[in-house]
Amino acid sequence: MISFSQKKEELDSLPKNFDDYIFVKPGDSITIELNEFTLLPKQKFKSKDDIRYYLWLRRKVFKAYPYAKLASERLDSLNARLDRIDSKSKKRKYTRQIQKYIEGEFTEQIKKMTKTEGRILIKLIHRQTGKTAFDNIKGLRSGWKAFWYNTTANLFSLSLKEEYLPETINEDFLVEDILQRAFRDQILKSQPTKLNFDFIEVIAEKKAEINVEEYKILFAKMKKKKKIRSNN
Repeated sequence: MISFSQKKEELDSLPKNFDDYIFVKPGDSITIELNEFTLLPKQKFKSKDDIRYYLWLRRKVFKAYPYAKLASERLDSLNARLDRIDSKSKKRKYTRQIQKYIEGEFTEQIKKMTKTEGRILIKLIHRQTGKTAFDNIKGLRSGWKAFWYNTTANLFSLSLKEEYLPETINEDFLVEDILQRAFRDQILKSQPTKLNFDFIEVIAEKKAEINVEEYKILFAKMKKKKKIRSNN
């Protein structure tokens, strides 16, 4: 009775879905596919204060990236659908519908962004779509252009021609470093860039050094302006 009870417990404890398991006999060799992951070198900060500035930038990137990703998805969907439509009038009608839909998704969120977040968004649109924000809107109707200029360039006093160059521009390198580590840690959902750069080579060349001096200067200017306003 004891032996029968033990065997029954063993059978009851076996998994019901055998497809999720691999059975190996002595002498067998197996190949297991692992999820792809990226090995990134440990970041090199000059001081603890620099870490604070880096984390400040990371919050900005985390806020801007989802909208750049969404813009890429919407534009890809738009272009794919337009390729299947033969009639010019139907293409214009569908484009207007999508543009109105995207405007509804973006307008209020973009207006709440800071200048730094707006700049990062414009650059990340280049990263995600392979085209600058300016080139993305160049071929679309005037109302669509007005939307982008009113909610981005005019709001942030920025150029829609901003490019994303992590190989040469320090801020873009920092943004890409933040993205790659967030993708690796599954904090952000990865969407491959449509630009041609190898970040592993870039970070190796820069030896993973984090340079946030430009943000220290930025905050120093902001504090100075704030002090002047309070004195006045």
